Amino acid sequence: MNAAASDELLRERVIGIAGAVADPEIPVLTIADLGVLRDVAVDGGRIEVSITPTYSGCPAMNMIALEIEVAVEAAGLGRPAVRTVLSPAWTTDWMSETGRRKLKDYGIAPPARAAGRRALFGAETVPCARCNSADTEKLAEFASTSCKALWRCKTCLEPFDYFKCH
Repeated sequence: MNAAASDELLRERVIGIAGAVADPEIPVLTIADLGVLRDVAVDGGRIEVSITPTYSGCPAMNMIALEIEVAVEAAGLGRPAVRTVLSPAWTTDWMSETGRRKLKDYGIAPPARAAGRRALFGAETVPCARCNSADTEKLAEFASTSCKALWRCKTCLEPFDYFKCH
């Protein structure tokens, strides 16, 4: 096997390993589900993993980088370089459909697709993560993390988090 083919096999393996790292703030999601894992490059066996934060200054990024290093090293592949890429900025459009389903099953309303300017001005409708009613209201711009807002359903009266559009 030539070096390029060997590097590509290693790249695919690292994508699987790094992509399986759980998000520390929403542990039912992997960084692949979130779209935080941007790329893996392998050159002569040297591994570089690129990740993008859900927002600039996200406190989870250091933990994610460490978890990637630990997972790749535990697989016997050496220590990867983990690089944070800020441009282009992460968007909720990068979340996988699997990740959106996992959020909903976990009780967090997934971000709307292509919400555009409506999301910026609070004109979005967020269905209840529990009963799917559209009769909801925003209680607070921020919830347990900066990525989420706190909403309440007027039908089932339950509060729920909404993963905000970016």
